[in-house]
Amino acid sequence: MSNIKALQWRYATKKFDPEKILSLEKINILKEAFNLTATSYGLQPLKMVIVRNKELQEQLKTASWEQQQLNTASHVLVICIEKKVDKNFIEQYFKRVKHIRETPDEILDPFKKSLVNSFESKAEDEVHAWAINQAYLTLGTLLTVCATEEIDACPMEGFEPDKYDELLNLDARNLKSVLALPVGYRAEDDMFSEFKKVRRPLNDIIIEMN
Repeated sequence: MSNIKALQWRYATKKFDPEKILSLEKINILKEAFNLTATSYGLQPLKMVIVRNKELQEQLKTASWEQQQLNTASHVLVICIEKKVDKNFIEQYFKRVKHIRETPDEILDPFKKSLVNSFESKAEDEVHAWAINQAYLTLGTLLTVCATEEIDACPMEGFEPDKYDELLNLDARNLKSVLALPVGYRAEDDMFSEFKKVRRPLNDIIIEMN
């Protein structure tokens, strides 16, 4: 499918076919897409938990106000933010830059110092808000890739993050859950799949300045 046709095809799947499981190839594509997503400064203050365990999916459903997407999906992707983006985290990023691009220290050091100073001057809540913005960028990428790969998905904010964090043992990994993305294949009786898209007209949302 073309990109536009793929986006027309996708919808927020309300019911998955629990018998249809994503192949390892499809899961690997989603992993790569997550890793290749644009993030501010390229810092990637995120990790993604992939849940493929029906018992755990049932528990996540309970922590998501019983929404059936969680336990009927093939997999549940949970996008998490790093709770601590500090000097060490930033320095690890610049080590990767140096290793991969072979950029000399005299070029990297001024930017590294500036970035460390900037983050050290921010309040913890401000850094968390910034990281959450990166999670939403990632969600957009994943939704688009799901559409082009004909993978059904349902982006979700409607869950109890503290319960997710406990179920997935995220505190021990210095992570906090932000978004959930059940993925798989739509059930034949999901009536939402037949609904026409409701969008504002292009001339109402696009402003062209020639």
